[in-house]
Amino acid sequence: MRLLNVFTRQLRGFHGDNIPAYAILSHTWEEEEVTYEDLESEAYSSKKDFIKIRACCDQASNDGYDCVWVDTCCIDKTSSAELSEAINPMFHWYSNAVTCYVFLSDLPAQAPCDLDSQSFLNCKWFTRGWTLQELLAPVIVEFYNQGWNEIGTKLSLGHLIHVKMGTRRNILAGRLSLFSASVVERMFWA
Repeated sequence: MRLLNVFTRQLRGFHGDNIPAYAILSHTWEEEEVTYEDLESEAYSSKKDFIKIRACCDQASNDGYDCVWVDTCCIDKTSSAELSEAINPMFHWYSNAVTCYVFLSDLPAQAPCDLDSQSFLNCKWFTRGWTLQELLAPVIVEFYNQGWNEIGTKLSLGHLIHVKMGTRRNILAGRLSLFSASVVERMFWA
């Protein structure tokens, strides 16, 4: 597993038991994503979407983590072997993250108490195929709007997420195992 150092913005590989505590970013891909190649060549700071990487690193640093995992830059997507090898352990990577930050790029910056539930539920993040594992695997999931203001967690927003995804709140809260859901229920999530 390759992680991004939140201070140096350098990538480092970790294996086995020496993986440090890390936060993980869940997001939708935009036009100018920072890639593995960008970080290796240090050509990332001029890219428009570096803002979300910087904000993720800043949040992780504030939360006491030295590393983050971001799919766009921690996987070398020019290597088909690495890309295919990264797909299988992804649920494991999300479940082992201390915190998952969900960045909602299309949710306007506003005060958390002014959250428009319909705007939240209409975010394109909810339409992505990978969203379910990124929501259910980590214990702690925090949602951020486009101004990188925290709007809530999967627990505090569980009543809305339940409506959108059909996932039982007890499963979102971790009080019930994913495997307690029936096959029909799991198919509905898909």
